[in-house]
Amino acid sequence: MSQRKKKSGKPGTPSRRDRQDTDRTGQFPQKAKSRGGGPGTRQGASGERRGSLATTAERGADRGAERPRSRQNLAPDQRDSRSTRYDGGYRTESPRRDASGDDFPRNRAPRDRDPQRGTGPYWLFGQHPVTEAIRNPLRKIQRLVRTTGAEGEALDTRSAERPLPPWEPIERHQLEQLLPEGAVHQGIAARVAPLEEPDLLDICDQAQGREEAVVVILDQVTDPHNVGAILRSAAAFGALAVILTERHAAPESGTLAKSASGALEHVPLVRVGNLARAMEQLKEAGFWLAGLAAEGKTSLAGAKLSGKVGLVMGAEGPGLRRLTRDHCDLLVRLPTGGAISHLNVSNAAAVALYELARLRT
Repeated sequence: MSQRKKKSGKPGTPSRRDRQDTDRTGQFPQKAKSRGGGPGTRQGASGERRGSLATTAERGADRGAERPRSRQNLAPDQRDSRSTRYDGGYRTESPRRDASGDDFPRNRAPRDRDPQRGTGPYWLFGQHPVTEAIRNPLRKIQRLVRTTGAEGEALDTRSAERPLPPWEPIERHQLEQLLPEGAVHQGIAARVAPLEEPDLLDICDQAQGREEAVVVILDQVTDPHNVGAILRSAAAFGALAVILTERHAAPESGTLAKSASGALEHVPLVRVGNLARAMEQLKEAGFWLAGLAAEGKTSLAGAKLSGKVGLVMGAEGPGLRRLTRDHCDLLVRLPTGGAISHLNVSNAAAVALYELARLRT
């Protein structure tokens, strides 16, 4: 009976005999922690369990320290260096680099094989991109390098409206190590910080006082060569801006700037988080949005668009996404009828921008 009563009590509750064996402080004597029978066994077992739980928690904390679960826990050199902050409606680079702006030691020049990384400061190369960057007072230039025998208009920096770093001589093979493989650099390059990108509302305000305006909207066009060529056409035909999505779009890079042939310094790239919402903002600003699609019922010339027009274009292959189509005011097509009925997105943009310019004149 006595044993049955002891088992029916709550686990860990001392019996009357146990309470008689406690000292004045109310603690069990040290012998109660032995592995022998009696209540000391239960107390010792529970103590061991508590110790094992604490050890497990400590191990978990150690594992968490070794394997961070989020980007915030990563060391600065482990994070994606293209992280940005928003300040006053502009996209600015997070100040994580040294004063020179280099992301590698000058005595060691790893080859940048991926022009789509968009890792903060980057190298412009070629006569037209470097020349226009020198002329652009908003472009921050950190280094200027040239090979022996390099010639061109870019070498004359006297027309710049701000102090610039001096030209540094560099061997051709060293310059090629700084640039993407196969880059046509023409013997000159400039280390620059990305341009500040205006907000979409700034473009709407700029168009407010105009009777006619054109913007180009790109739906997930990721090839930097295409985006650069579209920028060049936009600059040639007077477009206000090229609007892209923040994700699944080509970042600002040397390859994009080379394809733009200097137009990156004149036509702003505007990145938006939600393309559908941005299209609605353009409509509120008075823009008519025409989506370019092969299944459009009317041609771009037949639509006779005037005033403020937003030309919406999709990536090659998938084209415009469904939600993007739904937010267009109309779908138009180019009158292609040859053996190949489709054009590269940059070529289609050039033809469409020319047609809009022709209709305006």
